[in-house]
Amino acid sequence: MNRTAEIIRNTNETQVRVSINLDGTGKQKLNTGVPFLDHMLDQIARHGLFDLDVEATGDIHIDNHHTVEDVGITLGMAVAKAIGDRKGIVRYGHSYVPLDEALSRVVLDFSGRPGIEYHIPFTRAMIGTFDVDLTLEFFRGFVNHALVTLHIDNLRGTNAHHQCETVFKAFGRALRMASELDPRAAGTIPSTKGSL
Repeated sequence: MNRTAEIIRNTNETQVRVSINLDGTGKQKLNTGVPFLDHMLDQIARHGLFDLDVEATGDIHIDNHHTVEDVGITLGMAVAKAIGDRKGIVRYGHSYVPLDEALSRVVLDFSGRPGIEYHIPFTRAMIGTFDVDLTLEFFRGFVNHALVTLHIDNLRGTNAHHQCETVFKAFGRALRMASELDPRAAGTIPSTKGSL
């Protein structure tokens, strides 16, 4: 089964291309023009063991908002395409990830219904030049286009970089768990409704 996808999304504000292999080894090629976003996408690829290639150009002369949001949207579209009809997947995934004093939990459901619960009490507004508010915009874009339910909780942390990094690492691991194929459920939809 080939669980790969490439999505190209062009708007007046951004041009984004995302290629993903859900059954990869964690290889990545990342160039969004937003260095901290590249660092966080690296966490998703490495901890999810996804092969991920992201190329984006955007109006970062204004700010990073459109680029970060549109990368989230395009990644969500690519994951939805790669996962296909959702037959045989585990469906649910979760992960707790620590980094020094920080600890985050991410829980994900390939429910077919977009929904996000997001609770990160960042200790500062900026990580270098990255506005921490954009973290929510990235995940909201992803959720709305991957059609998943996502719960994100930073349980503790005093360093904003650590808080954010634990979230992205946990997200990669939860996404990996939820998207994996379950050999005991081959060819079936993991829902009493018969569809997701």
